[in-house]
Formats: sequence, structure tokens, C-alpha cells
Amino acid sequence: MRAVFVDANDTLAAVTEKLLGAANLPVSINRNPSIKPDDLPDLLADAEIMIVDHTAVPTAIAGTCARLKHVVFLGTGARSYMNPEELAERGISVHTIKGYGDTAVAECAIALMWASARNFGEMDRGMREGNWLRRDAMQLTGKTLGLIGFGGIAAEAARMAAGCGMKVIAWNRTPKTHPGVAFVSLEKLLAESHVVSLHLLLNDETKGFLSRERIAQMRKGSILINTARGAVVDEDAMLEALRSGHIAHAGLDVFTVEPLPAGHALTKLPNVTLSAHSAFRTPEASDNLIGAALDHCRRIIATGK
Repeated sequence: MRAVFVDANDTLAAVTEKLLGAANLPVSINRNPSIKPDDLPDLLADAEIMIVDHTAVPTAIAGTCARLKHVVFLGTGARSYMNPEELAERGISVHTIKGYGDTAVAECAIALMWASARNFGEMDRGMREGNWLRRDAMQLTGKTLGLIGFGGIAAEAARMAAGCGMKVIAWNRTPKTHPGVAFVSLEKLLAESHVVSLHLLLNDETKGFLSRERIAQMRKGSILINTARGAVVDEDAMLEALRSGHIAHAGLDVFTVEPLPAGHALTKLPNVTLSAHSAFRTPEASDNLIGAALDHCRRIIATGK
């Protein structure tokens, strides 16, 4: 069996080469992160395993890759790029990777929280334009952070926030407990949290989860942080809440459409801090990610599944 990493950027290509080292794994690397879905059949002509980072994998195109049996997606959000059920009907299994960047993504969520609370983005932009722009801040010590969804990333964010003197509450779709975290109803979390941070996987149940009605239930003047997926939020409702001040500030690493289109409404608002879906981009997380992908390849080659 042979594997192809179809859309490696320079960083991930270098990590893959490093971790392959002297290992006897038949993995080749395509150093072109700008491929299109139509390029996949040629790239995978004699490969049973595709490693993919960010390229869409339409079912119809995957079906023309004659030998393809496994897709190893670099992350958890495969549904943003492909339909795993449709691929399974064609005999193609989708494998995802969890936990590789829990600390990195949590650090990004906390960083966006601080940047939002202090209005750093707006002041930075103003000062670069020659304006001595001063803004009042939200002091976070003693405030409440509400975590919606509670997996490894949220657990790390809870640890960091507690170290900053914040009260941490959480809601999860299934019952959980965690030291130092009070699990509450979603309604109570939205009403009491000074900062709401989203940590949900995107699926049919969570698409549009933070709806217009739920945004209306949030504490007035609160901060919204999203390092999960853009589509878990009703974007139009979020924009209205930002314009009205119901949401004082949003710190966003993910968007409904990526890359974020030029001139998008979010880029026009002063009370939004943006980062380019980069929460997971640290050397430690990259090593964990590629290491797990290669482990998938070893298992598939050894067992066929």
C-alpha cells in the first residue's frame, strides 16, 4: 500500500520528512498546498491512502481515484471538506485526528479572549494610522468564562483561565465533570458568562448552534470567542449583535467561508479580532498531528483498516 500527502505546505512537509526519517513507510509528499480537487485523481493514481490537510474531497472525484480506500484527514473537522458517509458508501474510510493541538488551540482561545477584552486589535490599527486611540477594557480577573462543549481543548482552556483568576463554567451535550469547572444549563451559561468560548465539533446537530435566539440570551456586553468552526454560529445574527453592542467583542479564528473573503463584513467592524484559522499552528502541534497521521498509515498498511 502507498500513501500520498496531497497538499503539504512547507511546514508540514518538513515535519513529515523529519518524522519519516529512516522509517520504512511508503509515504510521498506533494509540496503544493494550492492543489484543487480536480488534481486528486492524478496525484493518487497508484495510492490507497490519501493524507489531506485542507483540500476539499468531493465524493464524485474521490470515486474516480481507482485505488483509494482511506482518507487520513489532518484534524477533526473532516466534514468541512468531505462527506464521510458518502465516501464510506464507496468503500473509502475517513480517519480523523483528535487531541493533537489541544494546548495550542486553547492558548489561541485565551489569547483572543485577552486581545478582545483589552481591544488590542482596534488600538493597534488606530496607532498605525497615527491616532492615539485609547479604549477602556474588561478586567478578566473574577469574571466568568463559559465553555460550550467540553473536550480536550476546553479542559486546557479551563486550566489556563483558572490560573488567570476566572470562574469557569461549562455546558456539554453529554454529562461531564472536571475539577474546578461547574457544569450548568446552556441557558445559565449564556446568561452569566462574561466570555463565551465555543468548543464544538461541526456536524448536523451543531451547525448554527449559536443561533439568533441563543445570542439574544447572552449577557449584554459579553465577549464571544470561536476557535471551533465558523458554521456553529449564525453569522448574520452575530454581526447584528456586534453592531448593536449586545456582543461587545468577538475573537474569531474560524469563519463560515474560508479564506475570509476580502471586504467581508467582519473586517469592517472595530470590535472584532481576527486570526486566519491558525489556532493549531505550533511546532508541537504539528509534530503531534503528523505523527498521528503516520501512525494511521502504519496501522492501515499492517491491518488493512
